[in-house]
Amino acid sequence: MSDSLLIARNLSKVVRTEEAELHILNNVSLTLARGDSLAIVGSSGSGKSTLLGLLAGLDLPSSGSVLMAGKNLTELNEDQRAELRAQMVGFVFQSFQLLPSLTAQENVMLPLELAGLGSKEAEQQAAHLLERVGLQARLRHYPRQLSGGEQQRVALARAFASTPAILFADEPTGNLDSQTGARIIDLLFSLNAEAGTTLVLVTHEQRLAERCNQHLHLEAGSQVAEV
Repeated sequence: MSDSLLIARNLSKVVRTEEAELHILNNVSLTLARGDSLAIVGSSGSGKSTLLGLLAGLDLPSSGSVLMAGKNLTELNEDQRAELRAQMVGFVFQSFQLLPSLTAQENVMLPLELAGLGSKEAEQQAAHLLERVGLQARLRHYPRQLSGGEQQRVALARAFASTPAILFADEPTGNLDSQTGARIIDLLFSLNAEAGTTLVLVTHEQRLAERCNQHLHLEAGSQVAEV
């Protein structure tokens, strides 16, 4: 277990309303080593995004635990979890989440500068990453000037800018056409292979799930299968 980077033990999430208790997740467990890739699959409302949020420490479980690099997220306060995410985690979202007032290069520079890199070095590194995803001609373009596929490539470059140990992606191809989605999938796994990053992906897309070496199927919040 010493090489395990992310461990979830009997994760459950219950939301209490005035009418009833909603059991969103029930006793989900998984173990991922460095460089592993996990596809979390299931129908809408099955708890996939909730599980992703718990694994990333964005939310806390009602019971169970998540260990990231040996640290129990349930025992850390909000600031400590945020610091751990800053050190270890990258995110890619279906809606891209780019800052509209920043250029493509500036969006990628942001996590580098937050990590303490000087502006000149951050600028050079961001340019290299955007070149890596085929956007060397779009450095000065703003998100509104980019297609959906180009915005997602900027988001990928930004996610890998801080060389995260774990990358969480929530439906990263959900807003893209088939051809662009295929290119994003290829980029995701080639960058993953180069950096040795652990991937945790929520997806409805079969071809993306098939590229992962582990699969976790949720149905009504319960773990149906892990291959």
